Formats: sequence, structure tokens, C-alpha cells
Amino acid sequence: MASFREALRIQRWDDHRYYHHNLINQSLHMVSAICFLVAYVLAFMDPAKAALVGWLLAMTSRQAGHLFFEPKGYDHVNHATHEHKEEIKVGYNLQRKVVLLSIWVLSPAPLYWDPSFFGLLTPAPDLSGVIHNVGWIWLWLAIGGLLFRVGQLCIQQSPKTGIVWATKILTDPFHDIKLYHRAPLKLLQGEMIDEEEQAEHHA
Repeated sequence: MASFREALRIQRWDDHRYYHHNLINQSLHMVSAICFLVAYVLAFMDPAKAALVGWLLAMTSRQAGHLFFEPKGYDHVNHATHEHKEEIKVGYNLQRKVVLLSIWVLSPAPLYWDPSFFGLLTPAPDLSGVIHNVGWIWLWLAIGGLLFRVGQLCIQQSPKTGIVWATKILTDPFHDIKLYHRAPLKLLQGEMIDEEEQAEHHA
């Protein structure tokens, strides 16, 4: 159990130090974390609606921070190139995220030709029902995306790595609030890069 906790700590730390320098990105992760927690609560009442919140609010805000605001040049704090960080990324690196997000955008398209989505859903009588069915599709995609990467990690690295990563992903909203709750205030004070973190690295 101790080694599992240590592996989880390392994955969390590597993700933070390599991919969360920008305070806009950190602030968006705060927004994302809150939305994910709302989705977690909704999942007990309406899983499809939870998936809509998770993808439309939580995932878009989270990935916008990575795609548009996080520096992608040489990382002087960690002495690593962006290419190196992408290569060693345990979970979904930017290239994999683009593929996943592309699938997410396109996944509801079959509803246009087959409202039952190959017999898996009850055809919706109105727009509200269609949106709800899209939520189910996105829920299956979220579960599939998680299991697919866990399977890859189990084969490419080890079962422990895959399970640790899944644990990290599912608990990230709680951890992100702990890490980034001060980011919006720093941003309002005119900071753009987490100078405190950089000082810790250079100390």
C-alpha cells in the first residue's frame, strides 16, 4: 500500500510540475475540478446529465488550459523539452488528448442517421431527449477512454501503473482544488506564471 501511495504521489507531482506552470491553466483546473465534483454528485441521480457536465464544462475548461495557455517551449524549471515531457507523460499527452477530444466531438454524429445509436438507446422524441442521449454516449466514451488507457499502461508498463493512473484521474478534482485554490487570486494580482513553484524548484 505504501508503494501504491508513493507511485500516486509521483504521478501527481510529475503532472503538476511539468504541465501546470501557467496560472490561467491552474485557475481553469479549479473551475474544472468544481464542475467534476458536481458531475460526481449528479452521477448518482442522472449519469447522462453528469456526463454532459463533465465533458461540456469540466473537460473543456481543463483542456483549454493545457492547449492554449500552458507554455510549450523549453521547461527551464524542470530542464526538459516539451517533446520529452510529451514522451514520458503517463496519461493522455496533448497528442492523445486531441484524438480523444476529436472522438468526443464526432461521437454523437451517428444519432443523425440512427436515433437509437445502433440499438443501444431509446430514440428521443424531442431535442431534450437527444441531448440526454448524447450524454449517455459521452458517458460511455469517458469510461472507454479511461479503460483504454489503463489497458495500454498495463501492457506497456505495469498493471500497477495503470491502476495508479486511474486512481489519480478519478481523484484529480479533489487534489486540484487543494493545489490550485489560490491560483485565481494570484491571477487577479497580475501574475501569469506560478513564481512560487519556480522558486521552490530553484531553491
